[in-house]
Amino acid sequence: MPATFVAPRWLVAVKNLQDLHVLVVEDEAIIGMLLEDVLIDIGCKTVDVMSSVEAALTYLEDQKVDFALLDINLNGRLSFPVAEQLQTKAIPFIFLSGYGAQGLTGPYSRCKTLQKPFQPGEIEKAVGEALMAV
Repeated sequence: MPATFVAPRWLVAVKNLQDLHVLVVEDEAIIGMLLEDVLIDIGCKTVDVMSSVEAALTYLEDQKVDFALLDINLNGRLSFPVAEQLQTKAIPFIFLSGYGAQGLTGPYSRCKTLQKPFQPGEIEKAVGEALMAV
């Protein structure tokens, strides 16, 4: 009898991205474009990239977002105010960092973190796992 493939739960979650509106908060333009491309490729409906804490907070005032990816350090400023706003609105998110979870403190120390540099498949898996946890 041939083996049956059972997709990992995170992959099933990724397959349900078609209607998601994703916010990426990243100050490095090339990384922001890479994330946008990967998220569109895996099926996200809309991906908007903001490059500062202020821009992201203003954006969240009147935009509906289903998920977010946040660089921890944005030109020397921590993205924690954006994370706080997302938590207030019960919007799941993942932190991005060149230092991994080491850059997270206090209430964010247990949050999911994707370490830079990353591969497109790692982004897909991290998003799927984060959505699965919701």
